[in-house]
Amino acid sequence: MGIFSSIVSAIFGHAKAAEPAKTGAEAAASAPAPAQAAAPAAAPVDVDAVLSGLAAGKGETLNWKESIVDLLKLLGLDSSLAARKQLATELGYTGDQNDSATMNVWLIKEVRRKLAENGGKVPAGL
Repeated sequence: MGIFSSIVSAIFGHAKAAEPAKTGAEAAASAPAPAQAAAPAAAPVDVDAVLSGLAAGKGETLNWKESIVDLLKLLGLDSSLAARKQLATELGYTGDQNDSATMNVWLIKEVRRKLAENGGKVPAGL
């Protein structure tokens, strides 16, 4: 599994865990009618809410909205330069990976864009 896949799994997995379980009656009431074979698209995951919830439970302040390093730390993933270079390669970064500051800025923006493409609701200000 790639690093971006790990990011998606961590965020979307926490969102699923936070959803309240349906009772038997609620599950039956929300089941599609037999004529509705195709399931409706899942609701987008509120990325900001999930990450804010995770950050509230951390013992340290992390600037995950602006820092790829802090986002990776918040998700319990490897935030080393080697891991960020691997993520940059996965996401198609074409700049100089030795210019880590520029790469990091690109990475946080690209991760947010990719999360939105994969069913995440990412606020415009993020």
